[in-house]
Amino acid sequence: MTDPAQWNDAIKRARAHAPFLARALDRLPELEGLLSQGEGEAALAFAHQRGVHEDTGAGLRRERLALATALAIGDLAGAFALPRVMTELTRFADTALDTAIRTAIAERTGEETTAGFIALALGKQGAGELNYSSDIDPVLLYDPDTLPRRAKDDPGEAAQRYARRIVQLLSESTAEGYVLRVDLRLRPASEISPPAVRRAMAVEHYQSAALPWERAAFTRARAAAGDIAAGEAFLEEIKPFIWRYNLDFGTREEILSLTARIRDSHEGPGEAAPGFNIKKGRGGIREIEFTAQTLQLIHGGRDPLLRVRGTRAALDALARAGRIAPGQARILGENYDRLRVIEHRLQMVNDRQTHELPAGEALENVALLDGLASGEALLQEVRELTESTSCVYEALIGEPAPAKPVPRPAEKSVPAELPGFDNTEEVAARIAQWRDGRFQTLRSDQALTAFDELAPALLKAFAKSDDPMRALTRWESLLERAPSAIRLFRLLNARPDLLDRLVGALTLAPTLADELARRPELLDILLDNDALELPGSVEEIAMRLARSAERDDYEALLDAIRLVTGELRFALGIQLIEGLADPLGVGAALSRIAEAGLQLAVQGAQAEFAKSHGRIEDSELLVLGLGRFGGGALTHASDLDVVYLFTGDFAAQSDGERSLSATHYYNRLASRVTAALSVPTAQGALYEIDTRLRPQGAQGPLTVSCEAFERYQRETAWTWEHMALSRARVLVGSDAGTQAIETIMRQVLRRERDEAALRAEVLDMRRQIAEHKQPQGVLDVKRLRGGLVDFEFLVHYLQLRGGDLPEEAFSPDLGTTIPALIKAGLLPEHFRPDYDLMTRMLVSLRLLAPAGTEPPACAAEVLAKSCGVDDYDALLRSLGQARQRVRGVWTEILGETIADSETEHE
Repeated sequence: MTDPAQWNDAIKRARAHAPFLARALDRLPELEGLLSQGEGEAALAFAHQRGVHEDTGAGLRRERLALATALAIGDLAGAFALPRVMTELTRFADTALDTAIRTAIAERTGEETTAGFIALALGKQGAGELNYSSDIDPVLLYDPDTLPRRAKDDPGEAAQRYARRIVQLLSESTAEGYVLRVDLRLRPASEISPPAVRRAMAVEHYQSAALPWERAAFTRARAAAGDIAAGEAFLEEIKPFIWRYNLDFGTREEILSLTARIRDSHEGPGEAAPGFNIKKGRGGIREIEFTAQTLQLIHGGRDPLLRVRGTRAALDALARAGRIAPGQARILGENYDRLRVIEHRLQMVNDRQTHELPAGEALENVALLDGLASGEALLQEVRELTESTSCVYEALIGEPAPAKPVPRPAEKSVPAELPGFDNTEEVAARIAQWRDGRFQTLRSDQALTAFDELAPALLKAFAKSDDPMRALTRWESLLERAPSAIRLFRLLNARPDLLDRLVGALTLAPTLADELARRPELLDILLDNDALELPGSVEEIAMRLARSAERDDYEALLDAIRLVTGELRFALGIQLIEGLADPLGVGAALSRIAEAGLQLAVQGAQAEFAKSHGRIEDSELLVLGLGRFGGGALTHASDLDVVYLFTGDFAAQSDGERSLSATHYYNRLASRVTAALSVPTAQGALYEIDTRLRPQGAQGPLTVSCEAFERYQRETAWTWEHMALSRARVLVGSDAGTQAIETIMRQVLRRERDEAALRAEVLDMRRQIAEHKQPQGVLDVKRLRGGLVDFEFLVHYLQLRGGDLPEEAFSPDLGTTIPALIKAGLLPEHFRPDYDLMTRMLVSLRLLAPAGTEPPACAAEVLAKSCGVDDYDALLRSLGQARQRVRGVWTEILGETIADSETEHE
């Protein structure tokens, strides 16, 4: 046991200089108690015990937080050496990955097995050298003959389902944090392969089509989780690919050329200074790792003793074999250990995967956390480490050979000047890397010729965007995943309008850029003008969704809903940023798409459910849409607010083999419908479903009978629930069922109320919203006083206040309700255009600035255009004037003056 004084000093430094560790210690007082007493091993045991939890995801997240904290304090106290820290982090990653695999398979099949599903660890996990905030880079393989699955499941589809669930279990951030970031891009042929790759296909790839960098990656490969025996057998089978006995000169040059990318690809200071990257920079961690890997690859085919995984182990083995001088091995090894420790210090501060030395106070903070006297002392140490590493690196590797490009015709030059890019030379170097064979898209002469013609115009378009370097990165993601793009390159070169459209998708709307990177096939939409028209009716969209199912089964239907819905939503986003459609029309179209998807999901879920449980005679499921869904005005970021009801006798029984009472039947069926729209399938996730507006909220059953719904609304519901009911609409149900529910809702909404009591409740509710849900900025048109919440409160107050209102005044579509109230003399004429302006802004902002911040310059210009205003400044003026008018209406109708302090968010 280390001296408790050292542990307490470590805790003191962690609390003073590492906010992440300070918060973790506050959350884990029992762990802090063990650490303060120097009980390091007991602290690790406590951390692992935290993983015992009925919810696998929650347990892993709790264990990860406790383990990272215990290891960090032990590291700072000098009790846990670097090898121990890396080993413990790697063991946890292996266990977490294996647990996720077992959970994914068990959830689907009920079997506690990982047979036929392999997780190979590459990179630092494979080497047993994970750091505090490392990604893991597994390669997921499956054997279709032994993979556990349901009888009806295709093995390939089952494997992809498991892979997606594994990534979700590990990577998703929840209130408990995350487990591990998972990067699957090192899998074979990642540009065209699914997340989990068939074992036979992987063997074929590594034996015939793999690139040199893949050989380097596999020097660290290890069967880490899942079917370990099968994984080890796979690695044994591809061993000749990794360790070649006869290494010809061309292959040797290819391996050495990889080293050129280390320095060429690094952006930032060339020596230790604020901003220097201790991993990628000159003389940094990566140069040490690559020195060892390169020499292993060159000599390991003939010398099996060099085939070790860890960096220090490799350096020692190379020294013993005489491939590197003992003094050189010692310098690289010691420098590696110290740079890794500094890397850990950087990541301990805020649990971020960072490798850059910060500036100013942040640099001082890292130094003090490490126990150094100052930030300058840290910089000086890093300078010494990287300089000595660089000297050994260059002595061993020599002048790195230039990256060998794929043979190609003469290239057109990159423009010498590119306004918008800070460093044209860096951009040119980055583009050169695109041509080195890493992208399937650019491996043919034809593709390179087409790309060289396109490059100048493409770069100029990127340079004019709000963030040119981000545009480059997103373009790289597209190149990485697209299997072929010759047609695209040629069309973009011939049609500047298409180029502007693509750049807009990549730079203006993060949602569209992410979707395009994930599904390169959406490029076809950019090229198809017919696709850039508003979709038709709900019925027409539903027919299109149904036709797209490749097979006549439930899973195929769910995939089709996601596939076509994603295409339609993407097309609507393009229409919006190009000004081809009014945002009001886009919002209505998004609602029609969601409604069609909901209807098909209900039909599919009912048919699937009936196979086991039959149906209930004279009874049906009804689905109400509320909020923006009920009002037919969704955005790209909207949840779907729904309420499930059923008609008929609640005590009736279904007629299937596994009969259920009506209450249980419809609650389970509704859960199926929710899952159909929200659970990821092979085509990804779709919508978030919000059912909290149901009777009794989250505490009540998911589905209730129409009689129970009526009784609740008449006798128990709060005023705010009746306000929500004002925007309710039956989206799924027969004509008779729809009419019955609509009659109930109209009677509830038109009942007599005490006007003074209603006014007091409305004002109190608005004050609570203002108190607990603050606006996020000057463009939060929903929450700002005089914004959309106030619009809706005024409309709902007038509806519930009663009087001789026309039926149109109770439409869930405020585009119909507001004109009816204006015509009745209850609202001023400006109320409708003011409402339309803010609704246009909301729909546009959810796409252009989904985080709620002000959009950058180009996006701001698009925002103004979409709202029918000349420029962004004019839009802000129009918004301010509209809000001021709405505040006046609020005062006139509700008798409350909104103070100036309530109208702006500082």
